[in-house]
Amino acid sequence: MRIVIAGGHGQIALRLERLLAARGHEVAGIIRNPEQAEDLRAAGAEPVVLDLESASTDEVAAVVAGADGLVFAAGAGPGSGSGRKDTVDRGAAVLFADAAERAGVRRYVVVSAMGADANHVGDGVYDAYQRAKGAADDAVRSRPGLDWTILRPGALTNDAGTGLVQLAESTGPGSVTRDDVAVVLAELLEAPETAGLTLELIGGTVPAAQAAKDAGSDR
Repeated sequence: MRIVIAGGHGQIALRLERLLAARGHEVAGIIRNPEQAEDLRAAGAEPVVLDLESASTDEVAAVVAGADGLVFAAGAGPGSGSGRKDTVDRGAAVLFADAAERAGVRRYVVVSAMGADANHVGDGVYDAYQRAKGAADDAVRSRPGLDWTILRPGALTNDAGTGLVQLAESTGPGSVTRDDVAVVLAELLEAPETAGLTLELIGGTVPAAQAAKDAGSDR
């Protein structure tokens, strides 16, 4: 498969690129900073320099055309203000969805956040982040032209992954390693039966491949 990842230099994205390349998939990662290109090549991915805050739908559609699946893993990141939570965490996710539809790419997996809610109340930057992610999820879920899956991990850690997770529509609070998020994303891309599901993810006891299979069969 050819997979295109938005936010290709993120901590989860780089892990995912390594996994997908090791599985024999063709991977491209969209980045804004050309200085990050060598890191993507080292991970086995083709770097594509494109700013999703200023690119047009046609520009993004040209990049994703012919892909078998897309992963939105971009984010404004720590230290960014409320404005960029909206332009990146919401706006770029919607742009990527627009481009997917224009290019005829159906499979679209979103890295969201546990508790994301467009109606989240609060005045802080984290509150703006939760609203932006929730609004993005709502926008993606409204697209009949996409076979979407929304993944909402719990608190992220840099501990070594175990490959054992809990993946369900509701898991309750918990943490999960970035390694394991990447593994689950790889499994979801290969599990079309999970299309149309919003899934929470925390560490658990079930192998990632089995968890993805079970999530698709439990609907």
